[in-house]
Amino acid sequence: MLHPRLTRNAFLYLSSCLLLLGCSPQRGVTDRGTVTQVVEQTLQQPYDFSPVTRKVQGWVDNGYYTGASLIVVKDDQVVYENYFGNYTPETVVYIASAGKWLAAATIAAVVDEGKLSWEDKVEKWLPEFKDQKGQATLRQLLSHTAGYPDYQPKGNQPDNYQTLKESVAHIVSLPADTLPGTRFKYGGLAMQVAGRMAELATGQDWESIFQEKMARPLNMPHTHFTPVDPTPGHNPMLGGGARSDIKGYLNFLSMLTHDGEFQGKRILSKKAIQELQADQVQNAKVAAGEYVANARATDRTDIYGLGNWREEVNAAGEPMLLSSPSWAGAYPWIDKKNNVYGFFLTRVASQKDGFSSFYASPVLPLLVRDVLQRAQDSSIVRSGWVSVGDAKLYYEEAGQGEPLILLHGHSLNRTMWDKQFFELAKNYRVIRYDMRGYGWSDDPVEDVPFTHAGDLTRLMQHHKIEKAHLVGLSLGSYVGTDMLALHPKKLLSLTAASGIYYHFTGSDQPITEAERQKRQEQIKAYKKNGIDVNKWEWFQALMRSGGSRKEEMRRPLWDMIYKWKAWQPLHIEPRLLLGNAVVPKLKQQQIKVPVLVLIGELDGGPGRSATSEAEAKDLFPNAKIILLKDAGHMSNMEAPEAFTKEVTSFLATVKKEI
Repeated sequence: MLHPRLTRNAFLYLSSCLLLLGCSPQRGVTDRGTVTQVVEQTLQQPYDFSPVTRKVQGWVDNGYYTGASLIVVKDDQVVYENYFGNYTPETVVYIASAGKWLAAATIAAVVDEGKLSWEDKVEKWLPEFKDQKGQATLRQLLSHTAGYPDYQPKGNQPDNYQTLKESVAHIVSLPADTLPGTRFKYGGLAMQVAGRMAELATGQDWESIFQEKMARPLNMPHTHFTPVDPTPGHNPMLGGGARSDIKGYLNFLSMLTHDGEFQGKRILSKKAIQELQADQVQNAKVAAGEYVANARATDRTDIYGLGNWREEVNAAGEPMLLSSPSWAGAYPWIDKKNNVYGFFLTRVASQKDGFSSFYASPVLPLLVRDVLQRAQDSSIVRSGWVSVGDAKLYYEEAGQGEPLILLHGHSLNRTMWDKQFFELAKNYRVIRYDMRGYGWSDDPVEDVPFTHAGDLTRLMQHHKIEKAHLVGLSLGSYVGTDMLALHPKKLLSLTAASGIYYHFTGSDQPITEAERQKRQEQIKAYKKNGIDVNKWEWFQALMRSGGSRKEEMRRPLWDMIYKWKAWQPLHIEPRLLLGNAVVPKLKQQQIKVPVLVLIGELDGGPGRSATSEAEAKDLFPNAKIILLKDAGHMSNMEAPEAFTKEVTSFLATVKKEI
């Protein structure tokens, strides 16, 4: 499904592009080899990229893509290279907006030669632009701040003319949207004008310029801007008409990563690289819901350079994550923080299930970072997978002493405990894991019954743990309470935060046919709304619950939800919790296990909490109940110091009693 913030004009343009842009995958199996143009050998590192492989393979298995290629390079060494479906190293596809980066770099080479200037106005080269569009600069044309309409209006012929000259002739009469430099509006028409300026400055057609300045020096024989369709062909769409194989584009990223040099030869000046990556939006107004705001949950305006997005910046405003995502799924990126660059080459085949390729691919840098972080932490963190019968659960373990298991919330994963994991490991043997259907663990299978409590008991058996402290939040609390009701002898203590049990029918009751039909309708509605849209709405709901420090958790919370596979809302999930049935079970027993209940005073909204003290006292008469001030639902992330202090203080008391 199209993202709701994508304009109708953009949709029409992209739809026409899909009809025009084909792909030419080379079928069959070939030697994958290494990217010899980029590196000389593949570095053998203790990296386990299986989570990345599962993510991409899942997209292909679901039919969103017929195939895909992915190569990741770190420290000038290939650390991951894989081909999926019908893709091979020789596959060539149209890369849509990933070509914007190529186009901007090509024009930067013309600027380096002194034939163009970033400050050149359109009217200097195209005097027919007599209105305010003629006052826009080359810099503004390539940063989407020129004030031009993004695409041809509805009812007009799409921008599929035979030459850039003809393309630009049909832009002259279009009314400007606004004054140059006053508004950021992502689109393609302004880039056509920039390309025509380069043609006039060099006396060459666009494809010849690109081949001379980029493709041949970078050994990109399969990368072209023309023709978009074989017969009769039409103008090079700088913003969406390039096609490439994976290794050629990797060479381009290598050049950018090395400040303009490739294999000892300078392609672009360092100044040109700086211009490409600098904040070119400046004081232009950025509308709510632009790509960076949605993909990275970042409320910034310095989001674009020349032909590429500035997804992340450091405190000094320097770019840390650069990219050029495409509607078709192709996604190149440079992660300066980790000295990594990579390219995901694919072309969307289906948008069923509300799948958005534009917002799906940018999760890859986050998954790659997780893989690198795991390798970095390997000296102090033990990790692996535990078989729980028909699935495997991923876990991480650190520290020594009494066992303590951390249980995460719904839509999240083990990393929500980053602020507690290492701190608690100073005194305990701490294990955090991804529940089935979350994080790196396997997904459930519809109509195959299991419970989260059952998985946890198997995890404890694997680690030879007879008794453990459990600390859970939200869904994690529900699992902890289930364990208390079902296996009280396995618990040393229970800390339940942001909820104590699931207020619905539990695993003791089968799913009725009426419930199944209702669930199928809910799944249908979820898909219609769109996976990425639903994730964003869920994230916003969690962010509404919180106090003065909730903005500190914005990015890590979103990253988890963004990486979440959303298996649960897309399937009929087995009943995994005791639900309401836990109440009589607990009341029938004389529970002696020490219990701590942590309640964020703003959980559920200002002035009210999701879990009442009265409810907690009724279920756990002897529990210690703490109200965490100025905190909401995600109290362990929002108020980590206070949360950890209360847990450690409680555990110290439990240890004395034991």
